[in-house]
Amino acid sequence: MAIEHADFDGIERLALVTGGEIVSTFDNPEQVKLGQCDLIEEIMIGEDTLLRFSGVPLGEACTIVIRGATQQIIDEADRSLHDALCVLAATVRETRIVYGGGCSEMLMAVSILEEASRTPGKEAVAMEMFARALMMLPTTIADNAGYDSAQLVSELRASHASGKATAGLDMDQGKVGDMSELGITESYVVKRQVLTSASEAAEMILRVDNIIKAAPRKRTEDRGHC
Repeated sequence: MAIEHADFDGIERLALVTGGEIVSTFDNPEQVKLGQCDLIEEIMIGEDTLLRFSGVPLGEACTIVIRGATQQIIDEADRSLHDALCVLAATVRETRIVYGGGCSEMLMAVSILEEASRTPGKEAVAMEMFARALMMLPTTIADNAGYDSAQLVSELRASHASGKATAGLDMDQGKVGDMSELGITESYVVKRQVLTSASEAAEMILRVDNIIKAAPRKRTEDRGHC
């Protein structure tokens, strides 16, 4: 079986998984390291014909086939898969993790509310709004799962207020659970970037609103200059 008209990206992936070398000529075949695999077969996926290499000695590359009813579904699945791989890569580089299920957001929100209660002036209002924004994430998790978000978030807030710092939402059971026992974690780097980006976006919107609300500058004489 011969493969022709293959793009270079495909050739690089084949070289990675089969252990072979990429050569441009066949002048010295005895010096070339050949790749190998157990099986090469031609398969049909939908209306497309593909070649599948299985039983390769190395697992440094693979192909994921995404299928869907419409192009929009395929694009959304592609973006979701890409985001998941990016999170996995970030977790490999930075091994620190935080508890998921809304645990981290509720822990931060409770701490901010406690500090807001000791802060005088209008700053306390901004701190309370920031805490409410953090609590929207567990609310969204519960809504997406089809549960009563108001009940679950109030129970989660009460758990954190009572000192249960690892409490989060267990969507399999539809109740508050211990994230450390369930093993529900998230990447620390991704969580930090999400909070930073959201805070910067909110700050930028507030700045734009202030600029729009600013009164126009009064016309003054130009001191004789045209």
